[in-house]
Amino acid sequence: MSATVSLAATATATAASTASGTPGFLSPTGVEILFLLVGLLTLGAAITAVTTRQLVHAALWLVVALGGIAVEYLLLSAEFIAWVQVLIYVGAVVVLLLFGLMLTRAPIGRSPDADSGNRPVALAVAVTAAAVLVTVVVDAFRTTWIDLENGAPQGTTDVTGRILFQHWVLPFEALSVLLLAALVGAIVLSRRGDGRNGTGAADGGER
Repeated sequence: MSATVSLAATATATAASTASGTPGFLSPTGVEILFLLVGLLTLGAAITAVTTRQLVHAALWLVVALGGIAVEYLLLSAEFIAWVQVLIYVGAVVVLLLFGLMLTRAPIGRSPDADSGNRPVALAVAVTAAAVLVTVVVDAFRTTWIDLENGAPQGTTDVTGRILFQHWVLPFEALSVLLLAALVGAIVLSRRGDGRNGTGAADGGER
C-alpha cells in the first residue's frame, strides 16, 4: 500500500513538474533537436575522415567535422569559442594540412599506404576513449541544466576568460607545455634525419 502511494506521489510530482514547464529530456526543444542532428553529422564526418583512403578527402571531411563542432558551440550560445574554433582549426590547422599535402606531393587519389593493419586496435582504443569520455561527462553534469534562453550568458569573452584563468589555468598551462614539448621533439627528430643524410653524403663523396 505504501509503495502504491509513493508511486502515485512520484507520478503526480512528475506530472506537476512537466506541467509547470520544468525542462526534461523527454520534451526536447528545437535547438536541442538541431544540436543532436548536427552532432550526428559531425560524428559521421569524423568517422569518414579517419576511414577514407584519400588524403585530400580526409582533410575536407575534417573541415566538416570541425565546422560541425563550431555550430554546436553556436547552439550553446558560446559565440566566442565557435569563432575561435573556425579561425584556428578550420582556418589554420586544416589549411596547414592541405599545404603539407601539396608541398610533399602526396597522392591525390586513393592511396593504399593510407590503410593500416591496426584498425581493430584503433577501433578498440577509440570506443574505449569515447565510453570513458561519455561516462565522465554524464556523471559530472547529470543534474545540471543550463538555461540558454533566460539564463546568464555563458559563452562571452568575459565569462570564458574568467573560468579559464580561475578554474582551468593549470590544465591550460599543462597543455601549453605538452604542445611545446611536441614542437621541440619534432625539431629534434628532423635535425637527426638531416644529420644522417649529411653524413651519408659526405661518406659517399670521400669514397
